[in-house]
Amino acid sequence: MSEEKEFVFEDWLAEGVKGLGSCLRGGKVLPKEFAEHMQASHKEMLLAVRSLLDLAIERSEDKPKKKATKIQVEQGASPRTKL
Repeated sequence: MSEEKEFVFEDWLAEGVKGLGSCLRGGKVLPKEFAEHMQASHKEMLLAVRSLLDLAIERSEDKPKKKATKIQVEQGASPRTKL
């Protein structure tokens, strides 16, 4: 008599994903063009993430701060003219 194993959703899902992956890699289920587009879109997603990381790195680097220039404001009439 065989023992019944307890159903574990995570194990079931992992097994399904593993099986699907092997089918997809073998080209048995989906057309070759689909796999090519998926690979290209994966590359584009990685490039998009790279651009965000590059920006974050650039912003975190020490940059020389611009010196503020003091200007003198003249007291007097308002520059606005009433009509």
